[in-house]
Amino acid sequence: MDFFNNFNYFGEINFNLKDLLYTIIGDFNLRNPLEIIRTVIDLSIVSYVVYKLIVLVRETRAMQLVKGIIVLLIAAQVSRLLELKTIAYLLNATFQYITFALVVLFQPELRRALEQIGRSKFKDFFSFDEESTTVQIAATVEDIVKASTELAKSYTGALIVIERKTRLGEIINTGIKIDSDISAELLINIFTPNTPLHDGAVVIRGNKIAAAACFLPLTDNPNLSKELGTRHRAALGITEVSDSIAVVVSEETGKISFALNGGLTRNLTPDTLRKALNKNLLEKGQTNKKLALWKVKSK
Repeated sequence: MDFFNNFNYFGEINFNLKDLLYTIIGDFNLRNPLEIIRTVIDLSIVSYVVYKLIVLVRETRAMQLVKGIIVLLIAAQVSRLLELKTIAYLLNATFQYITFALVVLFQPELRRALEQIGRSKFKDFFSFDEESTTVQIAATVEDIVKASTELAKSYTGALIVIERKTRLGEIINTGIKIDSDISAELLINIFTPNTPLHDGAVVIRGNKIAAAACFLPLTDNPNLSKELGTRHRAALGITEVSDSIAVVVSEETGKISFALNGGLTRNLTPDTLRKALNKNLLEKGQTNKKLALWKVKSK
């Protein structure tokens, strides 16, 4: 069906929306609700697969290969339009074997994709996250525990704040923004004495180290032990005004402490620190509860 009328005097095209709609319905055979549902499902699956492919290759060398293939496709089309017969012939001959070339060029990515499909459960196919949130949190916890343990062994002071529902943008702005993936080695390096970032707190947002050398508010709690220094008071201060979690390593004693909801638990082992972090970061329904375990231990 022709849905374009003649050009008017001003060179504009009169567009018949009704005829266009009928043309689309005819092309997709959308004559009944069942066909509409099938088409929606079909397009959704194709869109999802394309999205996953883009995610798979966007940060690998394969992305450069994809760009190269696109350039060749554009060059082939241009050569046909300009009637450059030799170039067009060579490019067309190249594309005849491109399927085999893609298997060789994208072998690492294809292997990784198949391995990921094999490891994933059915529900994971409908997740748009490259990694599940649980896996990311567990990895973050392990990095924090490892870094805290190493810093405690060397009596290196440290203060790590983990943002949760309450945003800590004002705190992040007081420090040096990093926006880096979390690793135990990076955390250890940040708190190494006599380095530019060692003084202050590290703020973790999601699965990133958002900033270092941040200033935190100090607690006004008069019942604190006199043993507690500025790091511990800052850890309590930030947890009093937000739902964040703070991990402190004492420079004097090498002990690890955990602050939550204005309470402090001291002398933690790596295992108890791991359990505390997992309990409050992984388990649902615990983010706003003040547990008796985290009451301040004062003299």
